[in-house]
Amino acid sequence: MNHDRMAVLQAMTSQGVIPVFFHPDTEVCLKVIQACANGGAKCIEFTNRGDFAAQTFLEVARHFAKADPSVIMGVGSIVDAPTAGLFIANGAKFVVGPIINADVAKVCNRRKIPYSPGCGSASEISYAEELGCEIVKVFPGSSVGGPEFVKNVLGPMPWTRIMPTGGVDTSEESLKKWFGAGIVACGIGSNMITKELLAAKDYAGIEKKVAETIALIKRIRGK
Repeated sequence: MNHDRMAVLQAMTSQGVIPVFFHPDTEVCLKVIQACANGGAKCIEFTNRGDFAAQTFLEVARHFAKADPSVIMGVGSIVDAPTAGLFIANGAKFVVGPIINADVAKVCNRRKIPYSPGCGSASEISYAEELGCEIVKVFPGSSVGGPEFVKNVLGPMPWTRIMPTGGVDTSEESLKKWFGAGIVACGIGSNMITKELLAAKDYAGIEKKVAETIALIKRIRGK
């Protein structure tokens, strides 16, 4: 599968929602990620949390390279260039962070990997774009001002592509507000891959929840 920068950005945008997930158990990760992919979310953000997360990521990325090459594994919670390089070497096709870091941008640009840094102001968003970031993450979405913030940024900067994480849930009300404000995609973690579904090992339930969320976004965009 061709997962170059353009294809990945296109997939993130058309999908509309990026599942955000981490689990220390590789087997659980494989099942959850396959469920997300089956539900239509081929782009997954694996968050770099906990010990040996890079090792877990490598095992997961290797599995999907063979089992389902349509899956696009990205990594989140990246705050420095060495960590970005490690995950890119382990197969990450996009990099997301809670903050903006110019060295991470350089590593990603050199390898043509999309980088979505966490921004909380118009100045940070503009700086990210100066560094070559195509889709900027607004984080934490609700704390920086929610959909109103997005709307206000897009007024003077209509070329900006925003993906909020934190403060977005799978309800029609929440998604309508955010997409109505002009976002291109959003990251959703435990609001979509819920503790209850995980505890019950209900992978069919996760697939259904992802499919419903993607369908809802399509409907909202179609209006």
